[in-house]
Amino acid sequence: MSGTAQGQLRIIAGKWRSRKLAFPQQEELRPTPDRVRETLFNWLQADIPGSRCLDMFAGSGALGFEAASRGAGEVVMIEQRRDTASALTDNIKLLDADNLQIVIADAVEWLRNNQRAFDIVFLDPPYKSGLLGQCCEILQSGQSLAENAKIYLEHARGDDAIAIPDSWECLKDKSAGQVTYKLFIRAR
Repeated sequence: MSGTAQGQLRIIAGKWRSRKLAFPQQEELRPTPDRVRETLFNWLQADIPGSRCLDMFAGSGALGFEAASRGAGEVVMIEQRRDTASALTDNIKLLDADNLQIVIADAVEWLRNNQRAFDIVFLDPPYKSGLLGQCCEILQSGQSLAENAKIYLEHARGDDAIAIPDSWECLKDKSAGQVTYKLFIRAR
């Protein structure tokens, strides 16, 4: 990542607790804040061990690395930008993480074609992109959600006009600063 300004994130808990990871600083990259991640992973603590996780719009990798550190069996990170994906790959090597995989792809197109089911999906697209509702719709109609899958949504506070599938039940809902975050379960 030489020549690129770097940001840092800290893994909060688990195998790589307190490890700091670098990522390229880009305007649209905003790692989920520590406080929000801590709350989210407290909500998910019983679900993470051994789970299959999908980190859409991986960016800095904050959610995917945290899930892997806390014992997820597999974490697939989807990232479109090659420079950002390269930083994620560097961090995977740094941690010697064998439960993380990077896919360089457009997240929406990848999701449309995916045939694998995940236990936990992290959806944190660029704010005001319109991608959150689109991804919810594709998740609901596609093959990507395991039975009783948990879906985490993060968006800008006040941007609540997102069509959530009727079969998703909101388990938790919080805001911190300019971020609103919610945890759903796909109930049948």
